Amino acid sequence: MQNGSASALRTRGERKSTPERRQEIVRAAAKTFGTKGYQKGSLIEIASQVGMTHAGVLHHFGSKEALLIAVLEYRDEEDLELLANREMPVGMDLFWHLTRTALANTQREGIVQTYAAITGESVTEDHPARSFVISRFSALRRYIEDALRIVCGPDLPEDVCTHAATSIIGVMDGIQLQWLLDKESVDLPEATRFALEAILVAAMAGKDRARPLSEV
Repeated sequence: MQNGSASALRTRGERKSTPERRQEIVRAAAKTFGTKGYQKGSLIEIASQVGMTHAGVLHHFGSKEALLIAVLEYRDEEDLELLANREMPVGMDLFWHLTRTALANTQREGIVQTYAAITGESVTEDHPARSFVISRFSALRRYIEDALRIVCGPDLPEDVCTHAATSIIGVMDGIQLQWLLDKESVDLPEATRFALEAILVAAMAGKDRARPLSEV
């Protein structure tokens, strides 16, 4: 009886802590949602990857929707890991950070795939990640707009600032999607750098920028 009790105590002592267990579940969910999407990725499949039951996953997160938000927050935490002080940089440093992020993403395809799959699905009505993604894009646009004002100076027209920030997010996500589908043809870091430089040059020129597509 004593031997059995000691064995039970050792087993309990070897169990992972709650934060470790949650991280393990989030990583498994990121993999599942990235390959199958949120709607088709099941909690049963996620649970099996970490040696748990469906109820065990719900014990940690409460719902599939809450787990999805945890996956999105995990993705953003991964981006912050690239920063020494874990704070978004300002001015030109932000654009250097975006280029370094593109380079880092070539080594973490799973995270990129998860982000692309979930943000793509979030455009559908009543998707549980919709509010999160809208808020994230809004915050990122503000960061980029502030950086543009620092880089381009007080003469930067507001409409140019807004369009440039929106375009930067759009081209980065679009290049990532192309890279996920065809890595042989798409150089993610260099294509991202090219797009950022082109938009920055146009924003710096402001009203005097070349506009080859403008109506005569």
